[in-house]
Amino acid sequence: QVHPFSKPFSSANHNTYHPIYHKRRSFISAPSPQLLSYVNLKLRDFYTNLDALCEDLDADRNEIVEKLAGINYHYDEEKNQFV
Repeated sequence: QVHPFSKPFSSANHNTYHPIYHKRRSFISAPSPQLLSYVNLKLRDFYTNLDALCEDLDADRNEIVEKLAGINYHYDEEKNQFV
């Protein structure tokens, strides 16, 4: 079994097992603290910016930004993290 954080989701490996996020877009429906942790990990380890993450995961950038703003986290382009 592939470790869930060993590589980013993409069209080539979107069926990679992940214990929390079983479908490509379902990670957005995770509770905000888990979403924050997941997105920041992916940004740190696999993506140069939020747009690249959203494109690869077929995710809506505004949906992620708005959900994390709800817990007072905002995307910092220089740090490439939600802070």
